[in-house]
Amino acid sequence: MNSQLGESTETLEKALNSIKKGLVTPCYLLYGEEEYLLQDAFNKIIDLLLPAADRAFNLFFMEGGQENVNDICRSLLTMPLIPGRKIVAVRNTTLFQSRKVLPALVQKIRDHLDSNPSQVAGDFLQFLKLAGWKLADLRDGGWKNVSDEDWQRTVEGDRGEDREKWLPKAIDLCTEPGMDSRAAGDDSGGLGKILSSGLPKGNHLILTAQVVDKRKQLFKQIEEVGTVLFFSRVKGEAKQKFMLVGMAQGLLAEKGKKLTPDAWQAIGGKTGFELRESMLALEKLIVYTGDRPTIEAGDVEEVTGKTKEDTVFDLTSALVERNLPQTLLVLKDLLEQGVHHLVIMKMLTREVRLLLYARLLLMSGKLTSYTSHMDFSRFQTSVYPDIKALAGKEKEGLGALAGQHPYVMYKLLKSSDKFSYNVLLGHLEYLAEMDLSLRSTGKDPKLMLERFLMEVCLN
Repeated sequence: MNSQLGESTETLEKALNSIKKGLVTPCYLLYGEEEYLLQDAFNKIIDLLLPAADRAFNLFFMEGGQENVNDICRSLLTMPLIPGRKIVAVRNTTLFQSRKVLPALVQKIRDHLDSNPSQVAGDFLQFLKLAGWKLADLRDGGWKNVSDEDWQRTVEGDRGEDREKWLPKAIDLCTEPGMDSRAAGDDSGGLGKILSSGLPKGNHLILTAQVVDKRKQLFKQIEEVGTVLFFSRVKGEAKQKFMLVGMAQGLLAEKGKKLTPDAWQAIGGKTGFELRESMLALEKLIVYTGDRPTIEAGDVEEVTGKTKEDTVFDLTSALVERNLPQTLLVLKDLLEQGVHHLVIMKMLTREVRLLLYARLLLMSGKLTSYTSHMDFSRFQTSVYPDIKALAGKEKEGLGALAGQHPYVMYKLLKSSDKFSYNVLLGHLEYLAEMDLSLRSTGKDPKLMLERFLMEVCLN
């Protein structure tokens, strides 16, 4: 039967309710970009299928990129060590990938070549498998025979201009015996046949993946006999925050904890209210506070240190001052701290948008109480109330500006004087194009962010 489920939050609940009723399918495929939701679903399904006491003997984990289809098949066809259900789980599997993920895979190899060579070796073998290239042909300088045209035709969207810097190193990492066979073509057909024929009673396969190609035969076979759950990335700041609030409330209630409003804002400042990072921070705070029922803002600072918002504020402050050396230095610090480039993009876009709103307010002539030379104390008593009154019930534009802390609003108005309306609009359009490019191509995020900072500081 076709058990594919859609992408709403109800689909997971339907799958869990079916399991509770004893309607268990042989295979579960969970995929999508929203990593925290996917992992949460993965854990909940395992919790329902297999008691904790049985997991030492009847739960078998494999990591994607290193999975061997023959081993998966053999494990699925073998009876459990103790009576009951048996689960074979493969996290972040590459079995559903196709050539369309090659640009992102190349970027991943570039980014982790020095920091995680063992992972890069696995990623590079997956790259070869998808590209249809042989490791033996690239060794001993054979990679130089790949022309720019061949590269760009294979890795669409990546020009490959810097491949001489990383490609030989990636090849050298694949020196173990048998590497050539691991880079062979798609070998998922055997798994598909086993699933279609039927697993031994009580044996189940659980797969997670970030990206799948629905045209693959294995995907279609799992649709027929199993359950497919899709977890799309939540788009829009309001929707992200709404989902985060719901999940955070559920976790806090489960653990008997409460979060003060100041602590909630502190978490948001550290994580940008990104779902995965916010929930991971909350989990750490629950452990840190022990038996204490309330999580305070001070706890957040103790557990996670300097906020990302603090560091990004350093970046935006240097940007407004057009201090290029400082902006590049802070950007480097952020990336080295592990802040995702899309989080930095989001904060930069928010800052430019607020500057644009401030500029429009000044251009409107409605803020007669404001002068660029006034101090903050006078601004807070005479100008801030006027802005709040003008904003009314607006949520965007002036409403978004009025929703900021008075000092933040004061700084935005002063900084907006340094940019014309057209320049700010141009920066916002630049960021929108850059966001689309970063999400759809394998271009270097660090290089693109540096180019944007140079565009702002030097023009």
